[in-house]
Amino acid sequence: MPDPADADRLVVAFARVLRRAGLDVPVGATVTLGEAFAAVGLEQRDALYWAGRAVVLRRREDGPVYDAAFRAFWDAEPPTAVPAPDSTETITIGLDDDAGPDTDAPDEPDDGGDDVQLRVRWSPAELLRHRDFAACSPAELDEARRLIADLRIVGARRRSRRHRATHRDRGRPDLRRTVRRALGAGGEPARRAFRAPTDRPRRLVLLCDVSGSMEPYARAFLRFLHTAVVAGTRVEAFAVGTRVTRLTRELSSRDPDEALRAAAARVTDWSGGTRLGDGLRTFNDRWGIRGVARGAVVVVLSDGWDRGDPDLLGEQMARLHRVAHRVVWVNPLKATADYAPLARGMAAALPHVDEFVTGHSIAALEDLVGVLAR
Repeated sequence: MPDPADADRLVVAFARVLRRAGLDVPVGATVTLGEAFAAVGLEQRDALYWAGRAVVLRRREDGPVYDAAFRAFWDAEPPTAVPAPDSTETITIGLDDDAGPDTDAPDEPDDGGDDVQLRVRWSPAELLRHRDFAACSPAELDEARRLIADLRIVGARRRSRRHRATHRDRGRPDLRRTVRRALGAGGEPARRAFRAPTDRPRRLVLLCDVSGSMEPYARAFLRFLHTAVVAGTRVEAFAVGTRVTRLTRELSSRDPDEALRAAAARVTDWSGGTRLGDGLRTFNDRWGIRGVARGAVVVVLSDGWDRGDPDLLGEQMARLHRVAHRVVWVNPLKATADYAPLARGMAAALPHVDEFVTGHSIAALEDLVGVLAR
């Protein structure tokens, strides 16, 4: 019987193969897949096949794709080669200046006329940057997660109490270096030395809404949280639904699939209801006011739909805003042209928000990275 840790790695690797094949295997489905495989046992190939098929497949036309991925992983059959998603293609269009297109005319040899050759280069990855996560196919979501992992998330910086040596003739006098230089000049302090304050990154706190209304965006946002956690040491990540769950330790793994699997197993209220006011009160009482949010850049990733008391949400947002350096609210619904913050929860929270931005696409997340670095 295989070791449980080896079994978990097999499940994560199999889920990765399924995603590369084009199937939509979210984090919750990966956890369910591991539980199903543990129930039937990894020694029973037929049982594994049907258990995985029952968990993963949502459409009948995905059956052949699942079969090919299953054989490629468990039977070591070579998969069919697929072009890289981020490759560019060249399209050549022939235009006749004298006549329009005639589909009924027979093919004629090229007589070297005045045809205009128009070459167009396009990149699927560039198109994907501006596509709404809610409108992406499973294959596009998988590619979007890889692009999110390439983001360089750098937080804002603040002045530190520590000082370091500087070559400028201003700042705090550095007596030790000044005396050391004077020893080589016969005791004359001909060149004075100075020290200047340094800066250090501010703590970045990420609160991700994992309720049912955020399902089209939660998986992409969790990948954004993972990228931020593994990129810096002063990052804290939390999931907010009907309760608050700290995910910093689970998302610290360098393997994104392993990190998201651990985060999904940790979050017990995935795709449930939303009580942002109660969640923020718990966060403020247990982590935020005590020090996690003090002087930090706090980012709330939520659509603002709240089933709780909007007055409580406004009160807790005011508490959070008093201790934080900046509060950024990321709402994917803001990308729509006719959006207005009419939801009671969003309307109550907005007066206590410093930056109100979108997060519906990779390009929007890139803009968010710039906002966090300011």
